[in-house]
Amino acid sequence: MKLRRAPHIFVRMTQELVFALAAFAFVSSITPGPNNLMLMASGANFGLTRSIPHMLGIGVGFTFMIIVVGLGIVGLFNAFPPSYAVLKILSAVYLGYLAWKIATAAAPGSDSEISATGKPFTFIQAAAFQWVNPKAWAMALTAVSAYTVQAQPLISLMMVALVFGAVNLPSVSLWTVLGTQLRRILTNRTRLRMFNWICAALLIATLWPILTTGVKGL
Repeated sequence: MKLRRAPHIFVRMTQELVFALAAFAFVSSITPGPNNLMLMASGANFGLTRSIPHMLGIGVGFTFMIIVVGLGIVGLFNAFPPSYAVLKILSAVYLGYLAWKIATAAAPGSDSEISATGKPFTFIQAAAFQWVNPKAWAMALTAVSAYTVQAQPLISLMMVALVFGAVNLPSVSLWTVLGTQLRRILTNRTRLRMFNWICAALLIATLWPILTTGVKGL
């Protein structure tokens, strides 16, 4: 009797783990962070179609990041804590640069022809950005440490990556849609410039809770 019930218990526990992982993936992906704020700004400045490579780059790039983190980078950070401090500094500097680019994205043209200077992120740029995104690091490290199973590390790591890949992309894409809807409000140069400065300030603000957290606290 016990032998017959064991597989069912294993399946139920696996389902519970997947549901918990999916909930964590959704909450962490949908809440404000550098990726979401940049996508909202991209949607408002460039529209949905031109922001698609940015969205895909985040989804694919973060999924790949989880796999690489699970295969060994966590051990590197634990063995050499200064490496994580260096990552934090590089992330802060790069996010500051991106915040400035967003803040100055509104074109100096006439109010009747609102557009944005610069270009939206490419697929490669968005994927590469995950490696200097503090929130992405926090999400990846937490997901790997909390949801991989010691008895089956590789299989469970692939499960974590697949679930995040399925949940993350549609979640972050909602922020691009929100940005495109805001285009109806941002109908003149002053409003668009103000919106971009607010997004830039919020982008900088996302650094604080993560930069003050160590590897063990993630």
